[in-house]
Amino acid sequence: MSSAAHLDIDSRGLATLTLNRPDVHNAFDDQLIALLIDLITQARDDPRTRLLLLSSTGKSFSAGADLAWMRRMADASREDNLRDARKLALLMETLNGFPAPTLAKVQGAVMGGGVGLVSCCDIVVASEAAFFALSEVKLGLAPAAISPYVIAKMGVSQARRFFVSGERFSAVRAAAIGLVHEVVLASELDGKVLQLIDTLLANGPQAMRAAKQLVQVANPLEVTPALSEYTAGVIADLRASDEGREGLRAFLEKGTPSWVAGNR
Repeated sequence: MSSAAHLDIDSRGLATLTLNRPDVHNAFDDQLIALLIDLITQARDDPRTRLLLLSSTGKSFSAGADLAWMRRMADASREDNLRDARKLALLMETLNGFPAPTLAKVQGAVMGGGVGLVSCCDIVVASEAAFFALSEVKLGLAPAAISPYVIAKMGVSQARRFFVSGERFSAVRAAAIGLVHEVVLASELDGKVLQLIDTLLANGPQAMRAAKQLVQVANPLEVTPALSEYTAGVIADLRASDEGREGLRAFLEKGTPSWVAGNR
């Protein structure tokens, strides 16, 4: 069975991390989260690494949480859900703090935690056909663990809209709000990414690391242990709530939760 993600480091120092669950649109589960943390750490600690490219196989970059995993966690204890949320927060922290430049190649659906991954990358290039959503509220949940990174990327005003609306938005809108840096035709995505790779690898590797650190020091993202624990608690409580359970059940059964029916 093929791995859910794999890492390759070439002779130029390009570390390519590929999400490889195309059958479920590269959705997250606990095993993929743990594997991604391990692979990002491997790339970080490898002296050859000059640039990290985050990509994925199939039609979608990442459609967020895996349904089977969500179903399992809906029946789990609050402590299990806390542990689970802390792992997702650690994934975001590990990618966001990567010392070398990071580049994301984005196509198709980018939902929930997928938006978190994009928010943690330095440069994001998307196909014009890509679309984004922070749709957790539609399930009675919230984009908790990823929130510090998403807010830092798209800004408070846009987060206030998309966190509570859960609406889908285009790659062009994602670029307009700062989540994506460049949008290209689907047929041009590979070429644009290769062009950026060449541009970055022509720069001094230590200079790029220092330049990236300059931004982080001058405009720090303060994800304190207290904030991480708060965001983990938010999602753990919502998953265990009546509303969260109902929302997930309705989604899995292709039904309509009561709060929608009550507003008709």
